Amino acid sequence: MSTAPDALHAERYRVVASRDARFDGQFVTAVHSTGIYCRPSCPARTPRETGVTFYRTSAAAHLAGFRACKRCLPEATPGSPEWDLREDVAGRAMRLVLDGVVERDGVPGLAARVGYSERQLNRIMTAELGAGPKALSRAHRAQTARTLLTSSDLPIADVAFAAGFASVRQFNDTVREVFAVTPTELRARRVLRPVADGALHVHLPARAPFDAQGLLDWHALHALPGTEQVETDDTGRVTSYGRLLDLPGGAAHFTASAAVPSVAGTGAGGRGTGIDLRVRVTDLSDLPMLVARVRSSFDLDADPVAVDAVLGTVPALADAVARVPGIRLPGAVDPHEIVFRTLIGQQVSVAAARTAQTRLVAALGSPVPDAVLPGGRLFPSAEAIAARGRQVLRGPAARVDTIVRVAAALADGSLVVDGGQSLDELRDGLLAVKGIGPWTADYVALRVRHHPDLFLHSDLAVRNGAQELGLPGSARELSLWSEQVAPWRSYLTMHCWRPIIDRAIATAGAAHMNTAAPAARKDER
Repeated sequence: MSTAPDALHAERYRVVASRDARFDGQFVTAVHSTGIYCRPSCPARTPRETGVTFYRTSAAAHLAGFRACKRCLPEATPGSPEWDLREDVAGRAMRLVLDGVVERDGVPGLAARVGYSERQLNRIMTAELGAGPKALSRAHRAQTARTLLTSSDLPIADVAFAAGFASVRQFNDTVREVFAVTPTELRARRVLRPVADGALHVHLPARAPFDAQGLLDWHALHALPGTEQVETDDTGRVTSYGRLLDLPGGAAHFTASAAVPSVAGTGAGGRGTGIDLRVRVTDLSDLPMLVARVRSSFDLDADPVAVDAVLGTVPALADAVARVPGIRLPGAVDPHEIVFRTLIGQQVSVAAARTAQTRLVAALGSPVPDAVLPGGRLFPSAEAIAARGRQVLRGPAARVDTIVRVAAALADGSLVVDGGQSLDELRDGLLAVKGIGPWTADYVALRVRHHPDLFLHSDLAVRNGAQELGLPGSARELSLWSEQVAPWRSYLTMHCWRPIIDRAIATAGAAHMNTAAPAARKDER
């Protein structure tokens, strides 16, 4: 929360006065005279500087008695990029709240995950964010409900349970309290129309510019038959990426494609930059978790203007940033899967890694119901790999030993890998396992933890791409050079990889996707 007059208040007021959409989702403006809160880019008349209070989260504004603006719909924004960067307790807890941990495990489960008592956690989050875990979870449910009401064709009663509410009455009361409209009135603002294909359709916003094509290409190049699917147009350009994932309620499937902005734009009545999803879930209550993981997988909460402003001012990177504005990080929908795929992919080409990973899915992956995806198979669980991995995995014995060792540790909980950890916790846990070195730990952290400031300077493909951009060629020199673009070095990693990805797409064609891409890895055995 910010109250006048101080430097932060003045800075945020200047943002509001300029209606800078880059800050939408990073804070909200509560207007005292109207009792409503808005996104920074709200087109309404700018209120007096002394007549507003700024809150870090919408939950804090709700607790203070303010309601969401009907004109700008502040919940219809990307989330804050702050949660990918923060390493403190509040940041870790917020990432878990967004992943639906409170809905699944309650506040006690959240507190246990971050290693604090419920009382301590509530005190820390209230001091830092203006609201405790319950209020933040409630605001997250309200935001999910708004997303489903305004951008899906799901029946209103189903929206209530899909958003995590215990009853339709609780859902109705919350929507009216937060948005000052009924669910039916909110649905009238829908930006996606019903499509009779049996899937749930959801629009997820992103800040512009957004390099959606780069992420579609990345995921397509690494796609595994049976688990992931790629659709292309007549020219071979990747138009959508789909995949299966295992959620608490059962198997789920999504297909993601770049949104085509509507004429109405990003306002309450229009669809803006982002991703359009087609979703099938076994249990509707898993939908918020799926949406959160897709948001991470496509880096939808990033601040591309801030990233490009730093990288683009470096002469050696200016052309690359101008060519690919809004480059994003490929995240993870399943942290354990990223660990296994990274270990299997060490020291081999992407084609060889995909062959080995496909064999693993075919042998140990669980089949899913045809209603979710006919013929589909989930990526194998840690338990399955620990029990039968040696029968399926090929390659150096040391690597197989490491993979099975990691699987057993993930299965029994002695190794934890998830997005709620701090960067140091995640890296230290991985490095403590025999056979895992710094490159693997950093690559997994980039994908799972989605940290914006990790530079994979020891990666051969990164060094090759860096040389193409005119950057230093040796690992040490490149690492030192990269410090000038902190805290956005993960995005530098993506720019270094980008020429290799583009060539792989152009050479292979999206129909095959089985040629070399960023794959040459440092030997860590």
